[in-house]
Amino acid sequence: MRKVLLLLADGFEIYEASVFIDVLGWDKTYGSQEIELVTAAATKNIKSTFGLKVEVDLTLDQVNTDEYEALAIPGGFEIYGFYRDAFSNDFQKLIRAFDQKGKVISSICTGALPIANSGVLNGRNGTTYNIGPERQDQLRTFGVNVIDKPIVEDQNIITSWSPVTAVDVAFKLLERLTDSQNVANIKTMMGFDNPKS
Repeated sequence: MRKVLLLLADGFEIYEASVFIDVLGWDKTYGSQEIELVTAAATKNIKSTFGLKVEVDLTLDQVNTDEYEALAIPGGFEIYGFYRDAFSNDFQKLIRAFDQKGKVISSICTGALPIANSGVLNGRNGTTYNIGPERQDQLRTFGVNVIDKPIVEDQNIITSWSPVTAVDVAFKLLERLTDSQNVANIKTMMGFDNPKS
């Protein structure tokens, strides 16, 4: 079984986390059946945006990066405390460890900011939340070449604009871990390619 780590900060956005859980869950049940998603956070119990309480599988100190093939990071809201965890030293060390080993790091929306804050996107291409200039300007302060596209891939790192890109990012992650035919099959089973949907 191959593992993907879903890295959650307090104040993470529910929808953005759920697409990774759902797409990889469909794959585990009906697709390659070889990918396991494991959740991790700074503490065992955290809250999402809008107050949903979540118990994760592991705390950050329990994560061995050698056991994982990819890292998935949903964005979150500043008013719910997202950056407290997302910009912490423990988050940064974990992100750098994945990047140093060339493992896939995929993010949605403001999930790009902790990646950039870790230094691994310095001098590389990326994007983040694009409604208003604030978050993209913040990304630039970390030395990122901000590209005005919904999804930007630079080597092993995937970044994206906003929740509207979430499902596509999850499918890109799945394709990196399996293949395009498997992704096409999962999309069909989930109804994405059904003209009656």
